[in-house]
Amino acid sequence: MKSSLETTAPATVEPRVLGTESSEKNSSMTGDKLRLKGLKFYGHHGAIPEEKTLGQMFLVDIDAWMSLREAGESDNLADTISYVDIFSIAKEIVEGSPKNLLEAVAEQIASRTLETFHQITAVRVKVSKPNVALIKTTIDYLGVEIVRQRKH
Repeated sequence: MKSSLETTAPATVEPRVLGTESSEKNSSMTGDKLRLKGLKFYGHHGAIPEEKTLGQMFLVDIDAWMSLREAGESDNLADTISYVDIFSIAKEIVEGSPKNLLEAVAEQIASRTLETFHQITAVRVKVSKPNVALIKTTIDYLGVEIVRQRKH
């Protein structure tokens, strides 16, 4: 069943929002995953002009679900996906063309990751800002988290 929160993606990848299946046990978000946490990039995203002009630091976390069994048994990089390749996708997008919303940044990272690596069955992308111009108090960060799954 499709959720009204879904977005359009290329024909080979149809994003689904977690929780739309009747049972999460059938979800592709169980088992092994690659984790990239605390990635820091300088970008120019935001809804106010100063954010696009001055730029700011963004924090990104990515979880990518895929079987790691073959790589674990072979100890061969060719049997997995290099963290560096996923890092490079996030870096290119966050440091690239300005977006108004963090949702758009996260969506682009998730979509490109699923398009590029057919072995990945689901991806979670968190994008946050540790400094928000309109908030005049101490915060850890504000941000978004999205989950996209490859359609079976």
